[in-house]
Amino acid sequence: KVYLIDEVHMLSKSSFNALLKTLEEPPPHVKFLLATTDPQKLPVTVLSRCLQFNLKRLTPTLIKERLELICKSESIEAEPNALALLARAADGSLRDSLSLLDQAIAFCGGKLEQSSVAEMLGTIDKDHVARLLSLLSAGDAAGVMTAIADIDEQFPDYARLLEDLARALQRIAMFQVIGSADVDDELSEQELAELAGGLTPEDVQLFYQAAILGRRDLHLAPDPRSGAEMTLLRMLAFRPASGDVAASSAGPRRAARAAPSAAKELKHSPPPQQTAGNAKWDEPDWANLITRLNIAGAAKLLASNCAYLSRDGSTVQLGLDKRSESLLTGSRADAVASALTEHFGEKLKVAITLQDSSANDAKSTPLQEQARAEDEKLDAARESLENDPNVRALKDMFGAEMQPESLEILDRPAPNPGDK
Repeated sequence: KVYLIDEVHMLSKSSFNALLKTLEEPPPHVKFLLATTDPQKLPVTVLSRCLQFNLKRLTPTLIKERLELICKSESIEAEPNALALLARAADGSLRDSLSLLDQAIAFCGGKLEQSSVAEMLGTIDKDHVARLLSLLSAGDAAGVMTAIADIDEQFPDYARLLEDLARALQRIAMFQVIGSADVDDELSEQELAELAGGLTPEDVQLFYQAAILGRRDLHLAPDPRSGAEMTLLRMLAFRPASGDVAASSAGPRRAARAAPSAAKELKHSPPPQQTAGNAKWDEPDWANLITRLNIAGAAKLLASNCAYLSRDGSTVQLGLDKRSESLLTGSRADAVASALTEHFGEKLKVAITLQDSSANDAKSTPLQEQARAEDEKLDAARESLENDPNVRALKDMFGAEMQPESLEILDRPAPNPGDK
């Protein structure tokens, strides 16, 4: 005989004491299955006499496959995207997914369609999420407010909207790092590639943080819509300023405040020798060239982890450190090639091969050169401190010891000759 005790953690102390003797010396023909969602509440005396099996959450893919099998066996028409919504809403529980499937069949009249299931679950159409991300990427605040007004006509759950937005941003961040997406993702790989190309990794992290914090504080807002609107506006307000994009979207007042500092920087910076698009090809200083290319985000990180090898015709040969292989994707390599083409005014391609940085003939990447320079600067600072007579006097007087790992180089701006 098999006895199943569900939610065993709800038993009283006296019930556990009565069960303990049976668990210590069970009859050979009896098996006990104790199920609980909170094993910490079980007495140690009970846990020590049981074999523990931790059941994991099922993935949305597995749940979706089981729902497809059930619908097929029951001759129920169901769109794959509708079942994917049910699988995700089940949150890892097959039992919950079956309950949601029953509700969806009754709600949709026997035919499961994505729009009807989304309406039942209160989820937001993925097209609205993609539209909001595109508008955020473009810095279009007016367009974001128009999109929210369109979404509001469907009586949405704004907490779910911010949740879906955060989920999409997490997928974009993964796509920027890995270069691929889950096969069951609500956004297609093409959509993810377009959004990942329009947003820098810094923007993605900022938008994600704003989305989850806005969802957490949504109940504090005057109403859900205004809370969602302020969260989206906060994303744009705190977006890092960079170049012409910041100047065009900041508005005339902020641009006027930024003009004096920009003019000051321009006054003290040397004029460029060549303009982009007219630069003459020469064997480049790759680290210096990267700073002059119109490139940012993950593509710039890829270029900084590459070493310039040679140029064969219209192909620029680069060597990528093996430890940074995960940065190499087709879209990022194309972005580097486009930046080189724009800078030199001729059609160029890049060919990136992996190289072992520990090999004797391996060329250093800009990041490796920067790390080496910082190490040399730190060694020089450490040697200077050790030879400093004041430091030696402190050692002799108080028996002090210098901890080299605590040293840090502080970069301070050079003083202006006109300043006092």
